[in-house]
Amino acid sequence: MTIQTIGVLGAGTMGAGIAITGVLGGYEVVLSDSSAEALSRAEAKLGKYLARQVDKGRMDETNAQAAQARFNLSQDIKGLAAADLVIEAVFEDLSVKREVFAQLEGLVSADCILATNTSALKVGDIAEALSNRDRFCGLHYFSPAEINPVVEVIRGAETSEATVATILPMLAACRKRAIPCKDQSGFALNRFFCPYTNEAVRCLEEGLGTQSQIDAVAMATLGLAIGPFAVMNIVKPNINLAAVRNLSPLGEFYAPAAEFIRVGEAQMLWEIEESPALDANQSAAIADRLRGAIFFAVLDEISEGVAAAADIDMGAQMAFTFAKGPAQMMRELGETEVTRLITLAAGSAAMRVESTLQNLLLEPVEA
Repeated sequence: MTIQTIGVLGAGTMGAGIAITGVLGGYEVVLSDSSAEALSRAEAKLGKYLARQVDKGRMDETNAQAAQARFNLSQDIKGLAAADLVIEAVFEDLSVKREVFAQLEGLVSADCILATNTSALKVGDIAEALSNRDRFCGLHYFSPAEINPVVEVIRGAETSEATVATILPMLAACRKRAIPCKDQSGFALNRFFCPYTNEAVRCLEEGLGTQSQIDAVAMATLGLAIGPFAVMNIVKPNINLAAVRNLSPLGEFYAPAAEFIRVGEAQMLWEIEESPALDANQSAAIADRLRGAIFFAVLDEISEGVAAAADIDMGAQMAFTFAKGPAQMMRELGETEVTRLITLAAGSAAMRVESTLQNLLLEPVEA
């Protein structure tokens, strides 16, 4: 099967960005939402994006007009009936997602691929609403979807090879880098990014530094333009907390920090006020904790077969702008130092990833 028309259900920030991505890839796109206002905002967003590309010389006016013409709007979900692929981008609630997929299954053709853009829910749990689950998968775009190049392709227990084989060329046409991953909580990237933000809060709780000091250490250590507390304020702490809580069944290490729960449940933002620079020892203590949390979570997911080390590194650099991927950092530090760091972050649980670390360090690195 070849994808010619992409349907997107939900015209919020993510849905609009996904629809724009499809248009830029040369596909006919139908964006559906019950809100005329949301559809109008999405159309304006595309217009601004295309105008900017023309102004910067990345696209000529003819191609911009052609892209705009491929962008179709529908206030009725029935407008998605002729799509070859429908990507759901509605509210992150299991019952809501199951309800819309039950609707979609009765609406689209038997060959149409159905995908969820969930960032936290398991694909298999959503798939329970469907009778035909082999054509269903997860496509987790990262924000902003029209710019961020990474998409996690989550294969559920019943997702067919044919479904994945059809999806990958579409993503390539849209200039996206696909990360194939197992249907496990956090998938490939949030699996370590959420523990990283959670560890930052634990450092705050323990008085190792203020929000701004911890952000500064994270930026210097990982080569980031923005630290964990600033990121959480953009995403919103309550949303980040929900993602962290989604990992809790994986063990004590993944449990949200008490201060994270307090701020998230109150729907507050982190107070990031300028603070004096920390001395070298204080900075090193925070850097060790942050790296240890990232490394342990990455080794944990590799041991479970969630994703390949090379894909995790690529995603860390391209989706989160890490200067180096976690696996590369671990190879450079060596077994003794990484073991020290993951023990700092995860305690006795670090023992369960020792063999994974050893195997990682023995793997040949692709040129």
